[in-house]
Amino acid sequence: MIQPSQGQDLIGKLFDWFIIVLILSNVLLIIVETFNIPQSTQRIFYYVEVFTVMIFTIEYTLRIWTADLLFPSLSPIKARLKYIRSPMAIVDLLAFLPFYLTIFVSLDGRALRLLRLLRLLRLLKLTRYTSALTTVGDVITRKAAQLLSSMIVVFVLMVIASLFMYTIEHDVQPEVFQNAFSGFWWAVATLTTVGYGDIYPITIFGRILGALIALLGIGLVAIPTGIISAGFIENITKEKDEKKPFCPHCGKSIE
Repeated sequence: MIQPSQGQDLIGKLFDWFIIVLILSNVLLIIVETFNIPQSTQRIFYYVEVFTVMIFTIEYTLRIWTADLLFPSLSPIKARLKYIRSPMAIVDLLAFLPFYLTIFVSLDGRALRLLRLLRLLRLLKLTRYTSALTTVGDVITRKAAQLLSSMIVVFVLMVIASLFMYTIEHDVQPEVFQNAFSGFWWAVATLTTVGYGDIYPITIFGRILGALIALLGIGLVAIPTGIISAGFIENITKEKDEKKPFCPHCGKSIE
């Protein structure tokens, strides 16, 4: 039951939905806490937080305890150590660890608020209980090398564009293009076609460079989107192929 449910396992499905509702409820509480709410309501929110942390702590402990079932080829100790180092186990730990830190560690207001915001990491737990989010994670993992390569190209172009724009515009508007970081902020806004308009070139050469960078950004920034789209298509095609019946004699799929 502690693992995501498969097939028609009613208890497993109820457990999955219970955790999903708990996660979404916590995110809703984080949003509501940004409003001015009565002290009595805040106390209720705290009790909900305590209950959530208890459930997540028990779940994390049980997952470690049953890790030998997840990795039957390993010894119980090695299986548990492997699970503890897994990405989802780290997400599970971060889902409740900030709460304990606020209790046992003295923190100032800013650090405390930051730790409380880490509760949003509980949303990552949804990837274990929803196949759609699992598919997204699988696609990104499989296409990680290609995504990284495309992002490196975009980053290099941003650096080059920021340095060129700083060199061209600094003497004309030094208060705007103060350094290379100002140029980099302009490059990010331009390449992503956001165009905040807080920093922009006013010289002829600067505007020509800006136009070229904007045109390049339309194509380059779309590359990661194309890679992820191709990954989804491959995933859908693979699932369709797996569902096709196979001929018992030749081993080929039957159309």
